[in-house]
Amino acid sequence: MGGMQGRIALVTGASRGIGAATAVRMATEGAHVILTARTAKDLEAVEQRIFEAGGSATIAPMDLTEAGNNERLAAAVRERWGKLDMLLLNAAMLGTLAPVPVIDAAEFNRVLTLNLLAQQALIAAFDSLLRASDAGRVVVLTSSVGQQPRAYWGAYGASKAALENLALSYAEEVQNLSSVRVAIVDPSRTRTAMRAKAYPGEDPATLKDPSVVGEAITQMLLGGFETGHRLIVD
Repeated sequence: MGGMQGRIALVTGASRGIGAATAVRMATEGAHVILTARTAKDLEAVEQRIFEAGGSATIAPMDLTEAGNNERLAAAVRERWGKLDMLLLNAAMLGTLAPVPVIDAAEFNRVLTLNLLAQQALIAAFDSLLRASDAGRVVVLTSSVGQQPRAYWGAYGASKAALENLALSYAEEVQNLSSVRVAIVDPSRTRTAMRAKAYPGEDPATLKDPSVVGEAITQMLLGGFETGHRLIVD
C-alpha cells in the first residue's frame, strides 16, 4: 500500500503535462485522484493511465472560470468523501507575451480570471473540506516570473505573483486553526505545451519530462512540509 492510501486529491489542469504526470504518480501511491480540466477526452486518457497502473480516479470535466462549477464540484466531493486531503492548483494560461503598454485588456482579463480568480474560488469552495482532513495540503504551481519580472511576461508574471501572495495569505490564516499547509512549486524548465508556446524555437529534448515534476511534488507531499515551503524543481 502506498503512502497516500485513503487520501483524496484534486488536480486541476490534469489532462496533460505536469497536472497529468502528478495525478498519475499520486495515484500509484494509493491516492484517489479527482481529475479536472475542460476536455473530457483528454481526462479519460489520463484516467485510463491511472487504472492501468492499478490506481483509482474520477474525472470531472469543467471550466474553472464558469460561475458555480467549483462549488458544485466541492458539493459532490463532500457528499461522496466528506473531505479533501490534497488540492493541486495547476491549471493556468500563458496569454500573449507582450510589452506592458500593449497588453490586450480582454486577454489580460482572461489570464487573471483563470490564473488568479478561479484559484481563489477553488480555495474558497474546498476550504472546509481541506480543514476536514487531518492533513490538508494545498500545492500551488507558479513560475519564476512571479518573483523575478521579465520583459514581455508582465501579464502572466503578475497573475503568478498575485496567486503566490493569495495562497500564502491563506496559509497564514489557517495554519493555527487547522492542519492545512500550503506549498509553492516552481517546476522551472519542463517539457509542456505552455513552455513550447512561450519558447517555440527551443529544443524539447533539453527540457525535463513532466514526470520529474510529478515525482518531486509527490515526494514533497509524502515527506511533509511546513506551510509556505517553496520547491524549485531544477
